[in-house]
Amino acid sequence: MHISIARYRRHALAQMNPKTRLTFGKAGEAVLSQWMADNAQVCWLKHHEPWTMESELISQLDLPLNLDQNRHNGFHPRLKELRAKARERARALPISR
Repeated sequence: MHISIARYRRHALAQMNPKTRLTFGKAGEAVLSQWMADNAQVCWLKHHEPWTMESELISQLDLPLNLDQNRHNGFHPRLKELRAKARERARALPISR
């Protein structure tokens, strides 16, 4: 999701300092947050052992942007490749401040 939106909106993944994770910077993260507000859906329910549900839900639902436990999804290899290339490009650039 991040990678697709970054390409569409022209916001590049960047490393803000050596010890932080990669981000799209303030402007890019704002665009991503707005996209998620417009498009993402979230739901929840009470469950006595919620951690047991994740694998079952991922196996039953089409969640193309979730890589964890989702190798059966047809988009998994492509998304994994896109994310790896984006991380590699970001880490090769000078650290943004």
